[in-house]
Amino acid sequence: MTSVLTAVTHRLEAAFVRVLEAAPDLTLVRRCADVAELLSAGAAGVARVAVVSPDLRGLDRDALRHLAGHGVRVAALVDPGDEEGERRLRQLGVATVLHPEDDAPAVARALVTLAGATTSGATRTPTPVEASASAAGGGAPHLGEDEDDGEPLVPSPITTVWGPNGAPGRTTLAVTLAAQLAAAGVRTLLVDLDTWGASVGQVLGLVDEAPGVAAAARASEQGTLDVPGLARLAPEVVPGLRVLTGLPRADRWPELRVAAVEDLLRLARAVADHVVVDTGFAVEDDEELSYDTAAPRRNAAALTALEVADQLVVVGAADPVGLQRLVRAVQDVAVLPSPPPTVVVNKVRTSVAGRRPERAIADVLRRFAGMEAVRFLPWAPEECDAALLAGRSLVELSPRAELTLAVGDLAAALDPRVPAPPHRRPGSASRSGWWARGGAEVRARHRVPLTRPTV
Repeated sequence: MTSVLTAVTHRLEAAFVRVLEAAPDLTLVRRCADVAELLSAGAAGVARVAVVSPDLRGLDRDALRHLAGHGVRVAALVDPGDEEGERRLRQLGVATVLHPEDDAPAVARALVTLAGATTSGATRTPTPVEASASAAGGGAPHLGEDEDDGEPLVPSPITTVWGPNGAPGRTTLAVTLAAQLAAAGVRTLLVDLDTWGASVGQVLGLVDEAPGVAAAARASEQGTLDVPGLARLAPEVVPGLRVLTGLPRADRWPELRVAAVEDLLRLARAVADHVVVDTGFAVEDDEELSYDTAAPRRNAAALTALEVADQLVVVGAADPVGLQRLVRAVQDVAVLPSPPPTVVVNKVRTSVAGRRPERAIADVLRRFAGMEAVRFLPWAPEECDAALLAGRSLVELSPRAELTLAVGDLAAALDPRVPAPPHRRPGSASRSGWWARGGAEVRARHRVPLTRPTV
């Protein structure tokens, strides 16, 4: 027998209970009055399936994730005329939908199948193609291959930029990398998931109180976030580059729950051809040690970004303290669900690493950490300060600077659609001299508009 919980509106409950009592292989164990009772019954393990209605107050993505975590699969009971309610529950991930006119055998087949499914209906994650079609109001597309050329559909890659504490340049690298991808014609979405000190909006001169990731997370929790909605929350700051700004205040971190972040990044794949995620430094699960029940996790956003990433860039500073933190960071991330890291050493300069700093740092990392493939980014305080003052990316203001070209090499390695940038000739002008003389010339040639759109 398959045990069932119900938490449905009173208009449908009486008739549906009679259907359950007549259904073979089903037993109704509790009729829950609200979400709190439903969650407590699910945590007690008294049922394998829960049936909910769209108008159940407090039902959100986090509640469905809580039920799924206790092995309870969720189905929906929806009035045929409630298209908006059905749409919301489907966007929350509920794939099995029942209607009041369904007879007892049909309900039994659906719920028994759901109980025996290997993938929970409450946590089923649609593909980006399904999400895009659902948002457009269309039916399920053919998922095997593209209708135009017959080639398999490949989801947009997610590149997560992460690094240890100490300001090694995570945000600068993430912004420049995203700008390089956009400049190469790859539609890019830059997402700020730093719950300790989000700064992408400030770096790019965007309004501090723009809704951004907080609004996207709230919409996801309520089941109203879709691809067009996420695109509206991520304005296009330069052609081809959309930005989803981070939390305006660090104390708002509880708004970014795991289920909402997972859904946000899933939909992000359908918004752009490449997604770049800037994360915070901390990846500890301290909350799991402090609480004996499920609790919000401040580092959940970073951990989720690492887990869903297709590519991981770990950045560290070139000074002795930064290198020690980098080695430990690579060791820490190795035990987490994440792709193999691309290690980047930032702020390389002779004043802190001696003559031939790249060779010296590479020897140290190879000898003491076993890192064979390491990329280096040069020290460029003048260009970075000028870009920060202007509220623009290095690609806009200093497209031929050494740092910009080095990040361009990284972008080409991460995405085959990006051509490798031309390297500077030996003896060319210094970075500070180029900035003083050639800024106006490059701005005249660069196609990116100088006026930042209003958010």
